[in-house]
Amino acid sequence: MTQRGRATRTTGRPRGGQAARAGQTSRGDLAARRERLRSVVAPVVQAAGYDLEDLTVSRAGRRHVVRVIVDADGGINLDAVADVSRAVSTALDAAEESAGDIVAGEYQLEVSSPGVDRPLTLPRHWRRNVGRLVRVTVRGGTPSGGDRQVTGRVADADTERVVLETDADRAEWAYADLGPGRVQVEFTRLDELAESEDVDDDDDVEDEER
Repeated sequence: MTQRGRATRTTGRPRGGQAARAGQTSRGDLAARRERLRSVVAPVVQAAGYDLEDLTVSRAGRRHVVRVIVDADGGINLDAVADVSRAVSTALDAAEESAGDIVAGEYQLEVSSPGVDRPLTLPRHWRRNVGRLVRVTVRGGTPSGGDRQVTGRVADADTERVVLETDADRAEWAYADLGPGRVQVEFTRLDELAESEDVDDDDDVEDEER
């Protein structure tokens, strides 16, 4: 589940000129603003002990939405997301006061952790998903040299390679041989769930008898 910080910042200042008009921001301007945002946000996230996984700027009506994705070994909880949101908001305020507007017009700041649908592209992504079932494209993984799809559980991952346990075997690949990995959603089997519920019921009866 995506964890979202609720910190929202609106500049509230009137804008003028072409840059402020809807639809007039060029791709070059957006790229420059995104890099300036990253230069402000990245040090704050790193100082808090987290990794900046992604930073995007998109338009929603008359305002922009600045989305910051952060993560860490062991994950990041809602309290930590809220702390990062406040720290990033404070840093953006300070940057705009000293050097002018970073995002033209009003904007909303959203900080969240990665969802399960985000691709595994870096060694740390694979490391943080040890034990999970993933699907990935293996480049040149067929006898003819073509690509093939592999689904397996991440058994181990380091800076150079990942080990997957599949139904057929256990194998390892260098990251250069893999496309982006995708975590597969797994559902608890009904019989296992029913069995666990039976155990809980028995425990409740024992507690009542005591």
